[in-house]
Amino acid sequence: MKQQFPKLKGKAILSPMAGVTDVAFRALCKKYGAALTCTEFVSSAALVRKDKKTKEMLAIDKSESPSQVQLFGNYVEELIQATKFLEKSFDIIDINCGCPAWKVIKTGAGSELLKSPKKIGELVKQLSSATNKPITIKIRKGIDEKNTNAIEVAKIAEKNGASAIAIHGRTQKQGYSGQADWEIIKQVKQSVKIPVIGNGDVFTPEDFKKRLEESRVDYILIARGAMGNPYIFKQINDYLKTGKYDSKPKIDQFKEYLKLAKKHKVNFKQIKNHSISFTKGEQSAAKLRKELSQTKTLEELKNILGI
Repeated sequence: MKQQFPKLKGKAILSPMAGVTDVAFRALCKKYGAALTCTEFVSSAALVRKDKKTKEMLAIDKSESPSQVQLFGNYVEELIQATKFLEKSFDIIDINCGCPAWKVIKTGAGSELLKSPKKIGELVKQLSSATNKPITIKIRKGIDEKNTNAIEVAKIAEKNGASAIAIHGRTQKQGYSGQADWEIIKQVKQSVKIPVIGNGDVFTPEDFKKRLEESRVDYILIARGAMGNPYIFKQINDYLKTGKYDSKPKIDQFKEYLKLAKKHKVNFKQIKNHSISFTKGEQSAAKLRKELSQTKTLEELKNILGI
């Protein structure tokens, strides 16, 4: 029985990003107005094996409602088992059919699944039959420019019970290089009735409004645009409402992140990675980032930032 994708209060969604969207970062984005947040992608195989580190990635903040988890995997049985395990804690289950990273595609998961649209259809059908939670998928434009099949995949996913589809306007071959193709995103939106979520190269509120109006998508994912500036969600929401927005010093945003990281016991390595993102573009940033990357403790890191 296909479940409907929930109606969200805003248009801007935080995209899942490996090594970035930990629970504290997501809670901060939510505080600043993200309409939906999602865990980093988790391996269905690792979940089925009850891997401890993978289970830690499933922590959620009480502000994350509706809550979404992203899974990747290639075997239907594993994905079903993982879904059964996750449906108790999450409101939406997203399947990653778009990641271009070699370690993911060599297992036949992520964007490698775009090579077999029928398999994506089968996965969606089985998963939406196995749970009463909405199943969504995230795809890319295609494998390469000669093989762009996003429209076909979207139609198959819809037919088999997907409740929404997110599309990144790049191919697997492009990775994160070149430009995102918003024309294909617009075409996907025109070809299905379920909500479509666009993704790619949205770094400012102006980008956001332009892409929303051009493509007519239901929502837009913010990925790298939120790194080091989760306040972008407030900026986007303000800009859509009033045509204006302000900014918040990155160091103040990082202090808020630190409070949430402490509350959720986020590990130091993760905090350090974020400190480097949050200082991008600051005065003498390169020197600062080099110093931050060499820190061994939270105290050292705070001293360097003077907080």
